[in-house]
Amino acid sequence: MSQGVRIRLMAFVVLSAVGITYITASYLGIVDRVTGRNITVTASLPGSGGLFEGSEVTYRGVKVGKVTKMDATEDGVDLTLDLEHGTKLPLDAEIFVHNLSAVGEQYLDFQPKSTDGPYAADGARYEGNDKSLPVDEGDLLVDLSRFVDSVDKESLQKVVKELGLMFGDAGRDLQRLLDGGSAFIEEANAHTEETIALLDNSLTVLRTQRGQKENIRKFAADLNTVTTMLRGQNGNLKSVLSDTPGAARALDRLLKDLEPTLPVLLGDLVTVGQIMVSELPGLEQLLVTYPALIAGGPTGSTADGWGHVTLQYDYSVPPCTAGYVPPEDWRSTQDLTDREPADVSCTSGPPYNMRGAKYAPGMRGGSASPGRVYSGVYDTETGIVPGLVDGEGTQVRLNRPEDYSVLGGDAWKWLLIGPVASK
Repeated sequence: MSQGVRIRLMAFVVLSAVGITYITASYLGIVDRVTGRNITVTASLPGSGGLFEGSEVTYRGVKVGKVTKMDATEDGVDLTLDLEHGTKLPLDAEIFVHNLSAVGEQYLDFQPKSTDGPYAADGARYEGNDKSLPVDEGDLLVDLSRFVDSVDKESLQKVVKELGLMFGDAGRDLQRLLDGGSAFIEEANAHTEETIALLDNSLTVLRTQRGQKENIRKFAADLNTVTTMLRGQNGNLKSVLSDTPGAARALDRLLKDLEPTLPVLLGDLVTVGQIMVSELPGLEQLLVTYPALIAGGPTGSTADGWGHVTLQYDYSVPPCTAGYVPPEDWRSTQDLTDREPADVSCTSGPPYNMRGAKYAPGMRGGSASPGRVYSGVYDTETGIVPGLVDGEGTQVRLNRPEDYSVLGGDAWKWLLIGPVASK
């Protein structure tokens, strides 16, 4: 072996030893302690929570150091933490002890409220509380045992039995439910933006419902009243539900039987309805005037010892003939030729022909129809018919009949004294 080869081998051995030594020292933290590059901070906890010297220290689950020292104090435990060089750990971070697995291996995790500074430097201190420690396994097992003992065994057996009956032979349905849930999640994941928009809109709806909670409570109370009433009428509801199909079939047969003529009838009713709508004020006055006329018309007498009630009409005013075709121009009943209809109407004033469409009240707030003489509207409060006068020019006023039922069995006597006593 030549001298050059020996020199190269010696250099390789020395470099390898230096490299291995440096890597080992770096892994053990000797380099950082010697160079002072690491950040050393302290933390206090009310208990160890299962931590030990050498436990990992993480920043939201990412390893950033380890626990190098633990000192017991009167209030708990003080921890010395050695953080890696360049770690930016906010000072407002909270500390929690978590389990790395179900069998233990606790680690200390930092969870800052934000990523903004200031950041920890050498000598920084963090304070933990009871919420920082995990639930002790012993306490968990004791609480679980108490919970199990508090459940009634007989009731639990019934629940398990009912669950067995509920899920019995439901494997395919459960499988479809799970498959549908997976498909729903995949569809929502494929339409992330639409899903986010749906969640935002749902939040708006929930806030609106919270603002309308009193109305919702009132609605629920009213719904409870309705359902209570329906529960009390359970027999009638059953009768309605049982009879409805037969009635529906009978109605269907009736409509089919009337199919040729029903459209014609409905079409004619549309025309009648349009006429009635245009004459609503006149119909209103008719419905108010006619009962009052009938109520005020009867008179009574007891000349022969018997009570007589009669309804008399005044025929002293002759019918109106002006404006109509004179008798000499009337066509014979044997004349079957076509002829244009004559435009006739009463041209005399009151009291002749004070009836007909042109004397009927017009629409409220609207103008009178062409050819309408009177367009006033009957006032149900005062009884005055605006613009309507009798033959002497006196304003017509319809007085509402009194309620004579308060007179009891003597009400018939008012038939005798009413016409005399009234003005």
